[in-house]
Amino acid sequence: MSDALPAGLPDWIRDHIDLYRRDPDAGHLWDASAAGVRGKVPTLLLTTTGRKSGNASVLPLIYGNSNSGPVIIASKGGAPSHPAWYLNLAAQPECEVQVARDVFKAVARVATGAEREQLWAEMAAVFPPYNDYAGRTDREIPVVVLERAQ
Repeated sequence: MSDALPAGLPDWIRDHIDLYRRDPDAGHLWDASAAGVRGKVPTLLLTTTGRKSGNASVLPLIYGNSNSGPVIIASKGGAPSHPAWYLNLAAQPECEVQVARDVFKAVARVATGAEREQLWAEMAAVFPPYNDYAGRTDREIPVVVLERAQ
């Protein structure tokens, strides 16, 4: 996949992607103090295919681990609509993931039921603002598992 950046990204996100690409070990951990969280949280780079444009785009996202693969949360800060990257995965679940120095193809799926609840709790432990985001919106925030492609 190409490594194009979506239009209109804030500088701090562009800087994070640049750092991740230059030094994956340093880029992997993000200082979450700006979001009110003490310490660093693990991030990955997710490359999706645009559902309208067909172009690849990359974003850094906070993640956790499950037995099936990395887990990401489509919170968009509690906005009423889903983030574009999630809509892209809904249309085209095949994607590319980079976790530190490990780059791999993956297939995204949305966790449901008890699995979703367990993964949500684990992710909220990694990044507590997710619970605040859930309280800001009427939508159920998707919990996405990125399963390594075979």
